[in-house]
Amino acid sequence: MTDIVLIHGAYQGGWIWQPVARQLRAAGHTVYAPSLDGCGERRSQLRPGIDTESHGQEIADLLHYEDLRDVVLAGTSSGGMVLAAAAERARARIDRVVFVDALALFDGEKIRDIVSRPATINQEHALGPSREDALGRMFAGMDGKLAEWAADRITLHPINVFIQPVKLPTFWDQTWNTSVIYCLRAQNPGEAHQRRCAEKLKARWHTLDTGHYPMLSMPDELANLIISG
Repeated sequence: MTDIVLIHGAYQGGWIWQPVARQLRAAGHTVYAPSLDGCGERRSQLRPGIDTESHGQEIADLLHYEDLRDVVLAGTSSGGMVLAAAAERARARIDRVVFVDALALFDGEKIRDIVSRPATINQEHALGPSREDALGRMFAGMDGKLAEWAADRITLHPINVFIQPVKLPTFWDQTWNTSVIYCLRAQNPGEAHQRRCAEKLKARWHTLDTGHYPMLSMPDELANLIISG
């Protein structure tokens, strides 16, 4: 069986992977779905200095301290950047990387180069949507009870993740066993951005007919793709 690490995106925590994690564990895999520094239940740790690189180091440290090897890393949304940062730091421990409707920025790019929509809430060290914005936009079209459950758990996200260029000096020059999963109904990061990732890494290309949160809307299908690659 496989060690799988699931990396959440902006405004989320490890909680968003619950339905997928259940499916993967039921299939016998060992699954980690940590909340990153300043996110989810760790929101009280929000402070200056948190960025993609520190999040990536967190995941690399998790792999080291848990002594995980032949790991499948799956990242969604801004978690795609964390995936790349972690994989770069822990190359020998990675078997496969899976970009789940994820941002896949090249070295020196930043989220605001790709996604420019302003956040409803802007603070000195964090930004994010209001609960109303989450329900009306982010989780629109999702089952009502599920949307309410998710909206109750969103948190602000460290602002540096959005405005600082990512530092990935070696990731894109290496060979990775890669899958890219594109969600057909998601506006961002969009097909062209994810096609670029797939072409650069010679990845397997998959699609899901859903929005930007397939771990909630199509957990069984997403779990199967993470397992099968």
